[in-house]
Amino acid sequence: MTRLITLASPDDPRIDAYRVIKERDLVGRGGRFIVEGRTVLDVALSPRNRFALESLLIAESRAEALAPLLARAPEHVPVYTASQAILDGITGFHIHRGLLGVGLRGQETSAAARLAGLPERALVVVALGITNHDNVGGIMRNAAAFGADAALFDFASCDPLYRKAIRVSVGGSLVVPFAREGSAEALLDLLAAHGFELLAFSPSGATTLKQLARAPRTALMVGAEGPGLSAAIMARARTVRIPMADGFDSLNVATAAGIALHHLADI
Repeated sequence: MTRLITLASPDDPRIDAYRVIKERDLVGRGGRFIVEGRTVLDVALSPRNRFALESLLIAESRAEALAPLLARAPEHVPVYTASQAILDGITGFHIHRGLLGVGLRGQETSAAARLAGLPERALVVVALGITNHDNVGGIMRNAAAFGADAALFDFASCDPLYRKAIRVSVGGSLVVPFAREGSAEALLDLLAAHGFELLAFSPSGATTLKQLARAPRTALMVGAEGPGLSAAIMARARTVRIPMADGFDSLNVATAAGIALHHLADI
């Protein structure tokens, strides 16, 4: 079994990064992020993960069951264990999954560098103004599932490395290369400069998804539920819709992105 470091107190300074997790979700972690749950940790400890792990923290009651998974942790990554009471005292709430990790963001890659590094045939999902962490996580999960080459988010969108977004993505946020920066207009300028066809998905789109043939470089753009993509964004792109049953024209944005990615993906 991986060597476990037993904690006797929630005040141990070695696990400061885990302290009062919910509050730090709001104020940031200075280059770190939190992963939680077995499914996400399975991705975090796989070669697919693009980020380094700093440490792991588990409930002592789960140590035996998690031994095969923890054995994949690099030797330099400490694995701390504690009773459920101490664990809850550290984090500030009950961690029913009993498994946490701290990841390191490292040097963040700009959107321009992301696009410059893509192959001649590439599929990028572009999320604009997505302020719901579940939807950001769902988009990253679909991007991973259907092999998107990258994801771009404007700065009005949530961070894909927010704790809940990672959890909802079931680790997709750790796998798909992404950048989050700037305005929607600036991202569109960048995509156009790199030869991407801009596809704006909307219930009012002029082209149905079934009619759509993918260009070698394609950017699939989605907006927030409710307002969707702005008229200015739509005017700069080819507009696409996903036909639905009569009398209903609403899909969750992550679901819509998943359907579109499946149609466009090289799988």
